Amino acid sequence: MWPNSSSNSFLLTGFPGLEAAHHWISTPFFFVYISVLFGNGTLLLLIKTDHNLHEPMYYFLAMLAATDLGLTLTTMPTVLGVLWLDHREIRNAACFSQAYFIHSLSFVESGVLLAMAYDRFIAICNPLRYTSVLTNTRVVKIGLGVLMRGFVSVVPPITPLYFFPYCHSHVLSHAFCLHQDVIKVACADTTFNRLYPVVLVVLIFVLDSLIILVSYVLILKSVLSIASREERAKALNTCVSHICCVLVFYVTVIGLSLIHWFGKQVPHIVHLIMSYVYFLFPPLMNPIIYSVKTKQIQNGILHLFCTHRIRT
Repeated sequence: MWPNSSSNSFLLTGFPGLEAAHHWISTPFFFVYISVLFGNGTLLLLIKTDHNLHEPMYYFLAMLAATDLGLTLTTMPTVLGVLWLDHREIRNAACFSQAYFIHSLSFVESGVLLAMAYDRFIAICNPLRYTSVLTNTRVVKIGLGVLMRGFVSVVPPITPLYFFPYCHSHVLSHAFCLHQDVIKVACADTTFNRLYPVVLVVLIFVLDSLIILVSYVLILKSVLSIASREERAKALNTCVSHICCVLVFYVTVIGLSLIHWFGKQVPHIVHLIMSYVYFLFPPLMNPIIYSVKTKQIQNGILHLFCTHRIRT
């Protein structure tokens, strides 16, 4: 039986109609969760301990790994709680806080990918000024700017949630709290909460992706002007990992947005799967992409584990 939610709590939802299989469904989620923690945690440890990776490119990669860890740690505990323990009830304040961090960290991730594109643009289009432009101080300022933009921009739509009355069904459609899910059960004028996120998505996701696209057009133009074929390949190779991460992130964003806006007739299970792909696929793939495509990361991982084995 499903528990009754009180006026100051919501009920999370796993996979409707598949409740009997929740324990089985939780198995791949658990392995993905552990993989995300291990992969991104290893990247952070590697960048911290390996002095060869103390460069702007890897500082931004550390920010990406930390963001992915934060997003996963924010969403997965309630998901596994629903699937493993059928623990569906979540207090209003905890729900709104979870929604705040989920949306903030999504915008932070977009900002970090933009910062990484800026790093590659300077490294390839203006290599002689790279060290003078991307100093440690400037990297810190960029990082703080990305964090501020992500965490401050989400405050306006999240704050009213604490004051809305909720007189409809308190059942949410996911195993974690999302802003768009909560306002559906609010008994208040939610016009601002429906319009502001659209503007925010355009100003952050759309604008960031366009700037990244333009930066790579300029990078490609600069690379094609290099006389040596070998040097052209070397320059482009430094961008492959970032391009893959950008595609993984924005393709999932676009897929989820299209399902949300135009998929009214699509089965609810498809909405659920796309939301899990959006929240879990990039954090899972980013460390794999950089480990496979970046020689310095590969060497650092081998050195890290060899050193650990020698000590033990």
